[in-house]
Amino acid sequence: MNFIIRKFKCNRITSSLLGSTQSASRFSTAAVASDDPQISEPFSSGIVQDKDLLVKSLHPSGTGLHILDLLDEGSLEPNPTLYHVLLKKCTFLRKPKLGKIVHAHILNSAFRDDVVILNTLLNMYAKCGCLDDARNSFDEMPVRDMVTWTTLITAYSQHDRPFDALLLFPQMLSLGLFPNEFTLSSLLKASAALPETTQIYFHGTQLHGFSFKCGFHSNVYVGSSLLDMYARCGCMDEAHFLFDVLTTKNEVSWNALIAGHARKGQVDHALRLFLKMLRRDFQPTHFTFSSIFGACASTGSLEQGKWVHAHMIKSGGEIIAFMGNTLLHMYAKSGSIQDAKMIFDRLAKRDLVSWNSMLTAYAQHGLGKEAVQFFQEMLRVGLVPNDITFLCLLTACSRAGLLDEGRYYFKLMRKYNIEPGISHYVTIVDLLGRAGLLDEAKRFINEMPIQPTAAVWGALLGACRMHKNVEMGSFAAERVFELDPTDSGPHVLLSNIYASGDRWRDVAKVRKLMKESGVKKEPACSWVEIQNTVHMFVANDDSHPQMEAIHKKWEEISVRIKEIGYVPDMSHVLFYMDQQEREAKLQYHSEKLALAFALLNSPPGSTIRIKKNIRVCGDCHSAFKFASRVVKREIIVRDPNRFHHFHDGSCSCGDYW
Repeated sequence: MNFIIRKFKCNRITSSLLGSTQSASRFSTAAVASDDPQISEPFSSGIVQDKDLLVKSLHPSGTGLHILDLLDEGSLEPNPTLYHVLLKKCTFLRKPKLGKIVHAHILNSAFRDDVVILNTLLNMYAKCGCLDDARNSFDEMPVRDMVTWTTLITAYSQHDRPFDALLLFPQMLSLGLFPNEFTLSSLLKASAALPETTQIYFHGTQLHGFSFKCGFHSNVYVGSSLLDMYARCGCMDEAHFLFDVLTTKNEVSWNALIAGHARKGQVDHALRLFLKMLRRDFQPTHFTFSSIFGACASTGSLEQGKWVHAHMIKSGGEIIAFMGNTLLHMYAKSGSIQDAKMIFDRLAKRDLVSWNSMLTAYAQHGLGKEAVQFFQEMLRVGLVPNDITFLCLLTACSRAGLLDEGRYYFKLMRKYNIEPGISHYVTIVDLLGRAGLLDEAKRFINEMPIQPTAAVWGALLGACRMHKNVEMGSFAAERVFELDPTDSGPHVLLSNIYASGDRWRDVAKVRKLMKESGVKKEPACSWVEIQNTVHMFVANDDSHPQMEAIHKKWEEISVRIKEIGYVPDMSHVLFYMDQQEREAKLQYHSEKLALAFALLNSPPGSTIRIKKNIRVCGDCHSAFKFASRVVKREIIVRDPNRFHHFHDGSCSCGDYW
């Protein structure tokens, strides 16, 4: 098809703009030729190239695009092909402002009611993220077909407006339109993006039934979206069933199933699927790697994470931002801060999430000074911090005892027009409390512009435990009990405060309150990974097949560390018993059993990595410092709050924790 410039000869029309779809092949033209010397650049060569299609008007009184001016002057014959090409060019380059100029011209043309052109216009607004403009165009269309409805549903689904996407579906059905596989796939993606699991399940199962009725349930697009929906609900049996019945599978199907197991922290399941995916000759994508790195991070599975990282390198994968951020997070959560920094340095492109991830890593490892320096470097490269940036920074200051710096950065938030949230206030209370400024921390809480939560009072309670302030601790605990009576943590903290002051009657009262309220203390457990197998221990555990050797090994270590200064801290045994019994009780805490097991089963000199589900107790912290010196190993312990790196008799936290 040729565009004819009136009065001039049309020699050639070329294009490389459009794709290979059937509809695109009709409109694969994007250049107009002329042998008239009077036509100004960019048309003086006689050809309008793709890159010149969106050249602006040569005169202020023009439409805004030179090629549309030619239409108005009558030099170019009006043709729907030209509008399609221009809109697709605007879509490809993400230039919605120029698209609006084309839109205005279409409304004044003979093609203002052409449903194909208007669908292309709707797609342009959708792909450019202009959803309000897309909706206005949709509402103004005199005729809408299935492509129209699917385009808007997909737009809402892809731009985090799932409810809007789902609301369109019954309206579409009421008009007698029948959805295709792309409509249903987008609707299922929208249902999977809903905020509550119950909402996902309700809408997703309704769509599943409709898909089954229409015969689309085994379609690769619909089926992949269905299994992703069930995986996001945690219904992995249903997800596996759908995966198995898919007649055709693609990378999306595999990724959805792997991601489902990864979200549940099921590293073994995710890795088995990954290996099966490779054996079936499917190539993992960045989403595949990101899911597995996320799973490894949740469990601290460093060796598996390293193996997957090595495979990614061998397959030529580039460390792009979102996947690189997950890889960085995996190394940081597995205790390897050096590898995390190495990944950050190698990121092809660093966004704000990358910088925040590294700040989080420094905070988790208690490296406050490094976090402050890193933040200054972030400002130097021109990035603007957000609320998460400041939360990471304040957390790092709190855990490293950087009181003045923490106060400064809390005030600096105002400069960036960031209103502190409850998490920022919790961190400042923690900062002041750790520094022993309990009265100031309490005043800070009373002067907060928002209502303090249980977490705020909990931070003060933790500080009172650290500094053995029984009276203020009791006051803070009462506030926590009022706001969150079901949390066992504050009850245990208060019990510890009373025990440290030998107030055993009060300890008994707290325990009685817990029993009457149905609040149960979370049992402490620790786990260590040896040769890709996770071994878990609880206090006084005798179920492990090597338990006799483990007890013997710890008794040996205990004798050696006492010789160089270790003294058991009896305040961490909360039972009223004699000295010998209390000391014996301390010897079989879960982290000590995990350490003894690791010493028996890991190569000499290798780093030992232990994970624990609750805060490390003070006695174990002291024992591990001495043990690292005796066994000449680095011992890294990760609890829910932070990492402790024990090496040669000292800890990275500087005993400030």
